[in-house]
Amino acid sequence: MKGTNPEELIGAAHAACFSMALSLMLSEEGYTATSIDTTAVVTLNKTDGGFAITDIALQSQIVLPDVSPAAFDEIIQKAKAGCPVIAGAEGQHYPRYQLNP
Repeated sequence: MKGTNPEELIGAAHAACFSMALSLMLSEEGYTATSIDTTAVVTLNKTDGGFAITDIALQSQIVLPDVSPAAFDEIIQKAKAGCPVIAGAEGQHYPRYQLNP
């Protein structure tokens, strides 16, 4: 079978939602990112009942001048809480990011 599978679509939804929430939170705090690039790594494992998504790790590369690491960490937490796709999903989703000045 060719094409995108449902697990990839779920990962893409998580990545897009987090990027949009992050952009909104940055804007509300007076910052403008030069770029936000988020990908999702979806882990699919075999369980007793079949296959299940056991983790979705978001990895973001953000170019954002003039922000302190402490302020940025706070904004990341707000973005995670403000993303309805992450908030509505079961399990843990850990945004991992690299901030580039």
